[in-house]
Amino acid sequence: MGRKITKLAVSEPIPTRERVAAYARVSCGKDEMLHSLAAQVSYYKEFIQSQSGWDFAGVYADEAVTGTKDNRVEFVRMLADCQSGKIDRVITKSISRFARNTVTLLETVRGLGELGIDVFFEEQNLHTASADGELLLTILASYAQEESRSVSENCKWRIRKDYQEGKLTGGVHMYGYDYREGTLVVNPQEAEVVRMIFSDYLSGMGRNAIMRKLIRLGIPTKLGGRWAENTVASILNNEKVVGDLCLQKGFISDHLTKQKRVNRGELPMYYVEGAHEAIIDRATFDAVQAEVARRAHECKPASKKPRSEFCGMIRCGRCGANFIQKINAIGTKYAKANWACATYTTHGKDYCAAKRIPEDILRQKCAEALGSNAYNAADFMARVAAITIPEDGVLVFTFKDGTQVTIPWEKHSRRDSWTDEMKSKAKVAAKRRLGNG
Repeated sequence: MGRKITKLAVSEPIPTRERVAAYARVSCGKDEMLHSLAAQVSYYKEFIQSQSGWDFAGVYADEAVTGTKDNRVEFVRMLADCQSGKIDRVITKSISRFARNTVTLLETVRGLGELGIDVFFEEQNLHTASADGELLLTILASYAQEESRSVSENCKWRIRKDYQEGKLTGGVHMYGYDYREGTLVVNPQEAEVVRMIFSDYLSGMGRNAIMRKLIRLGIPTKLGGRWAENTVASILNNEKVVGDLCLQKGFISDHLTKQKRVNRGELPMYYVEGAHEAIIDRATFDAVQAEVARRAHECKPASKKPRSEFCGMIRCGRCGANFIQKINAIGTKYAKANWACATYTTHGKDYCAAKRIPEDILRQKCAEALGSNAYNAADFMARVAAITIPEDGVLVFTFKDGTQVTIPWEKHSRRDSWTDEMKSKAKVAAKRRLGNG
């Protein structure tokens, strides 16, 4: 019996709908610009939804971030959604809105192209998926990058001209002052805190102790954040508190990365005396600078020691911070190394109550965990991946092969840690006290 072949009717393919998203951005946070951004979002939403064959995949909008930077949250989220297969096409106003860095732009567009995603630039009427799309995009993006450089240079020229004339530029956040119409005006409440900081430092308190006091008193920082040692230091060392201005301490090195660098002689600096009302008198300010220099000299180690093998290896199980090395009685023959939680060291036991571990005990317990009678640094670095201290008196060693060992530890009594010389000196001191009594 012969075979029977029947031709089947083929139904017409179901048209696929394209998922389309839009990207919008404004480069400053002024009200009129944010209104423009809202208008762009509304426009793209209505435009995409009005097109037959398109499904609205969302509008990604960034505020007050320049196109030369890579920290655009919505832009990054859009790229992630593209990689997840949620978007088939992206439309945006112009190349300069998308990016002003030619290399970054081409890398992004090529990456999207590999995913089969077309990007359409309205002003240039350019589809990246077209045959000559990348050539035109390269040329136009170069113009956009040059425009960014030109704008940046114009801004730099204006700012540097203001510095030459002794003028303060905007965006200054100095604790103790408010910025108003080109000058610094004393903030009475913050000024009292500044005076307290200077007084406490001259009375013998350190930056860390002052920081803890400010936190304990519930005093907010200028921007409402948490006090830190370097924040206290910046107030103690800032010439603005005596009414002076040191202009152009830093500068933007590159218009693409916007990276700020400390001015170490690359550009001229300008010092303006009596630019605004002082909070601290000059004699007090000079006394603090002298005290800062004196403490820095006393705490400076005689020679720089090599980095310890324990740096970055010990983690606190309570707060998650690393343990850092602390030297007691630095600069004396009784100097002793300990390892303490960075949170406890910086902010005190109210934030983390983890106890410190003496380095000699730490080395002994490392040798025990490694199954050796004596500690060997090279063996430790070759085999141990991390040490966790979940609670006081416990060390958890994680080895590079994935195994773990838990070792208990306890501090030596103070009596055991005293040398004969230390005991002798203590006896002499006790006799002197009794004799004076």
